[in-house]
Amino acid sequence: MIYHKAGITDAFTTEPVTLNENIKKLAKMPLHHNPGEKYTYSEGLDVLGYFIEIVSGMPFDEFLRKRLFDPLGMDDTWFYLPDHKASRLVSVQEPKDGVWKRLPVTVYDPDYPVKGAKTYFPGGAGLSSTAKDYATFLQMYLNGGELNGKRILSRTTVQAIMANQNNTVWGEDAEWYYGLAFGVLTERGAGKGGQGSIGTFNWGGYFNTSYFADPAEKTIGILMKQTQNQRNDDTGWKSVIFVGQAIVD
Repeated sequence: MIYHKAGITDAFTTEPVTLNENIKKLAKMPLHHNPGEKYTYSEGLDVLGYFIEIVSGMPFDEFLRKRLFDPLGMDDTWFYLPDHKASRLVSVQEPKDGVWKRLPVTVYDPDYPVKGAKTYFPGGAGLSSTAKDYATFLQMYLNGGELNGKRILSRTTVQAIMANQNNTVWGEDAEWYYGLAFGVLTERGAGKGGQGSIGTFNWGGYFNTSYFADPAEKTIGILMKQTQNQRNDDTGWKSVIFVGQAIVD
């Protein structure tokens, strides 16, 4: 892979890498295509994290702590867990011969949140959290950018985040579109049933966590897992159905 050959870190690491160093290496690489021509999965959110560092004058982890996590009371959300929280990290598992076994170190170390240099704070991956903390984060969005009297985002910013940012990729008949960092359910998708109301937004994590938030039903669903290499895992979409079935009024 061209990134690997250039020494560019993807996602998370135990190595002594910084976001500053990584994005400056990335900036020397050629583009897949001109901006606006196509949609390509990329390191764009990591670039955004570095941009926040430049504008704020703070390391990205410090910015998140001061501007997001502390105001919302998200005390269990970290890139690298403090020593007194490290024992709470659930180990990543994979199925082997019919049983679950701890995932070994491969191209990355799954125990990165509690070991290594603890210096890489990317914009697009790497945070560890709890269901309660992440529900708090999603509730802020359902409230239009504020929670418990603390304004995190403006109402108009939330509207932009949830707006269709890629209507030319899948077309007007798509069941989902991409906002800014969320997948958002369309009228067509909601009409099929079992996925939530129009405007339900969702995404997931590398180790198969998943979540959704339904603004019409004011409902949040979070599924926390630490798994890899599992085939035919249907717990994500089934959990959305189960939560929806529990709504009775």
